[in-house]
Amino acid sequence: MCGIVGYIGENQAAPILLEGLRKLEYRGYDSAGVAILGGQGPGAAIARCEGKLENLRERLAREPIQGTTGIGHTRWATHGRPTESNAHPHRQGKVSVVHNGIIENHMTLRRGLQDQGCVFDSETDTEIFAHLVDRQMATAANLREAVTAALRQVEGTWAICVLHDDTPGEIVVAAQNAPLLLGVGEGEMFIGSDVVAMLEHTRTVVDLEDGDLAHVTAHGYSMFDVKGEPVERPSREIDWSPVAAEKQGYKHFMLKEIHEQPRVLSDAMSGRFTVVVPDVILDDVELDVSKFDRIIILACGTSWHAALCGKYLIESVARIPVEVDLASEFRYRDPIVSERDLAIVISQSGETADTLAALREAKRRGASTMAICNVVGSTIARAADQVLYTHAGPEVSVASTKAFTSQLVVMSLVAIKLGQLTGKLDDDAQRSMLESLSALPEAMNRLLGQLASIRTVARRYAHARDFLFLGRGLGFPVALEGALKLKEISYIHAEGYASGEMKHGPIALVDDNVPIVVIALRGPGYEKVVSNLEEVRARGGKIIALATVGDSAIADIAQDVVLVPDVHELFQPIVASIPLQLFAYHVADLKGTDVDQPRNLAKSVTVE
Repeated sequence: MCGIVGYIGENQAAPILLEGLRKLEYRGYDSAGVAILGGQGPGAAIARCEGKLENLRERLAREPIQGTTGIGHTRWATHGRPTESNAHPHRQGKVSVVHNGIIENHMTLRRGLQDQGCVFDSETDTEIFAHLVDRQMATAANLREAVTAALRQVEGTWAICVLHDDTPGEIVVAAQNAPLLLGVGEGEMFIGSDVVAMLEHTRTVVDLEDGDLAHVTAHGYSMFDVKGEPVERPSREIDWSPVAAEKQGYKHFMLKEIHEQPRVLSDAMSGRFTVVVPDVILDDVELDVSKFDRIIILACGTSWHAALCGKYLIESVARIPVEVDLASEFRYRDPIVSERDLAIVISQSGETADTLAALREAKRRGASTMAICNVVGSTIARAADQVLYTHAGPEVSVASTKAFTSQLVVMSLVAIKLGQLTGKLDDDAQRSMLESLSALPEAMNRLLGQLASIRTVARRYAHARDFLFLGRGLGFPVALEGALKLKEISYIHAEGYASGEMKHGPIALVDDNVPIVVIALRGPGYEKVVSNLEEVRARGGKIIALATVGDSAIADIAQDVVLVPDVHELFQPIVASIPLQLFAYHVADLKGTDVDQPRNLAKSVTVE
């Protein structure tokens, strides 16, 4: 969602804020702005622009703003249209504010403030906060107390930064159910909603917990909890290289991240299993199968597709019942959860609002919890009882690729460990699976060598307005993920279905204008999938098949075939997802869409 940056120190703030906002572009946005103090003028100077960050950069080049204290924001519209007047920062009196989140009681507060004579310049809920702080400054001893008093009146979620004209040497920040970090430098401090915004300047960061408020100066910070009591929060060191978040010669971040997957898989597996004496070592996670009878996996979007694969893996290997729930629906249906359940949540960012809420609901109902996520120290990682990191590194493109396959690897390791603990997997079976898992990075490298041929297939079908993706068993979530990737970045309507469901409705859509992408890898259900292909061909459908290397028969049925290395059947989704990612990427690139920042989407959905 929205991106927040802040700086206070001895350097000019504008270039640092702009660069930080550029690093946060992947989150999705429709407008951008900065507020800067400490220059020639008597108060904060604000510059805001609708549209891309380049518009703001050009405005600041024409009309430079001097000052060494500043806050910046990229907005993804929730309340109010994506216009310059609704862009952040918002200002009232001497107060300037940027905010990520939703003030749920904004209508009540707005009416009350208007009754008191307040005039609003925007449609946003954020401007309410600027009014509240401005009014509190009349009686508060300082800005921190004014912000604290204002926070007591609002309900909802927030990551917020506040400036006041009379105190150019301080920024007050606060967080509630939205990510916000402080970056600690020498004689300077940084603020960001994501570590990538400050990685160029510091590796030492401090996470705000829910309810925290921090008073930030160039020389450090003071932290306070929801009651206003001083608290200490631990700092952590980031080991990501700033270069990892750059394109490194690739046309788009998405293409770079697709090509990073062989290394990412190796990192996700590194140190986590032994083959000769087969064993899986899940960091510090302890899975006591005597303490739970059922597993509930909670996730959204691409992570939900990984969860569907996880259900198949765990039930096949460990024979433990698994339910998969959309995190966005979980807490609204009065779910049946007990202390005999293990809830596993999956999130790339570790900040997904729906997934975090589902995690908290599962804990409230007595379940033990474990998180699978990518970002160390994220809110979900801190909220769960235990956490397994995917070690995928920064993923900048909105369309998730390497995060998905690393999630599948971690889910595979969890399944094998559970199979070992339940006694359903003997040593030979474990050894075979772990050997197969260790061979996946090389199989991926071979797939990535087919880049040119997949682009040729993409060029043939880039004109289509609709696609169907079909798969059976583990191929079904792969089909869902393939369809999601295509519609996310190319804006082509695409739907994924279980192959066996084709005759229950989707077959009505089959004609020579609707390409059918079919996951037709050798294994259980292969013959059934081939039968589905025959039905599609009989109705004039154009078929793009993902087939196992050595399968020559499939070419007699499909118009186009992409060959996938022969791997263990339980790990097929990990390799089968690669050509679908590449296909979606090339279709989008050929259509000229914004691959890394598709319209209306955000990388991390931090508000409901």
